Amino acid sequence: MKRAAVRKTGRSGGSVQKGAQLRMLRADGGPSVSVIIPAMNEAGTIAAVIAAARSVAPGTEVIVVDNGSSDGTGKIAAAAGARVLNFPEPLGHDVGRRAGAREASGDILLFLDADMVIPAARLRPFVEAVAVGADVALNDYSGPVSRRQPHPVVLAKHGLNALLGRPDLKGCSLTAVPHALSRQAAERLGDLLAVPPAALARAVLDGLRVVRASHVPVGRLNPVRRRNAGRDPLQDVVFADHLAAMELLLRERGPRAGFTDGARRREMVR
Repeated sequence: MKRAAVRKTGRSGGSVQKGAQLRMLRADGGPSVSVIIPAMNEAGTIAAVIAAARSVAPGTEVIVVDNGSSDGTGKIAAAAGARVLNFPEPLGHDVGRRAGAREASGDILLFLDADMVIPAARLRPFVEAVAVGADVALNDYSGPVSRRQPHPVVLAKHGLNALLGRPDLKGCSLTAVPHALSRQAAERLGDLLAVPPAALARAVLDGLRVVRASHVPVGRLNPVRRRNAGRDPLQDVVFADHLAAMELLLRERGPRAGFTDGARRREMVR
């Protein structure tokens, strides 16, 4: 599907055109949009998530990556019209995204979580952003930053984007759904899709067009977060993913990530 040029603000496009017109089906009849939904024991929400996904555009392909479920999630997803990839064991955090992307046939790949029902009207801006030229369309959600002590992962997101030279992205990240990728971007990022912060770093380093597409307050929508009174068990995983992204950045741009050392004359004090 040919994409129009992005209307850009700032570096690499901070915003996109509104009201973009989408061609929902390719000339060959294949889907322009594939929606990837990893799921494990989400029988209570999966049908509604699929219904919203199928309403994003006519002919949308919905792929549910059912991994480690014991509550019939896969059967419910199939009955709701999704293509189901079945894995008997849990794949682990974010690995399902890579598995689904590998099987998707659309020109635009939209990623969702199975435990959050987001109306189609709030999903379309991500697809539209890619349709008019973005390679990566992020949720314009930076997490809670007004707390006296922000969450370590929130700080990591802001820090990574600053180090990448994209402070305009604030705390936006591929860790947060919804987000969308062009097929070309998904193929280029490949296995890094299983490590979302590293995928974002690679996208920026490779000069892909990364934009903040629309705001969806997933912090309020995520029921798991509301129930967790103690430490989030995934905090260390996501935090380490950001360290992996920073390692990638340092390998690419050198030990100071491309930032100047100033006029320091270290040799004078040795």
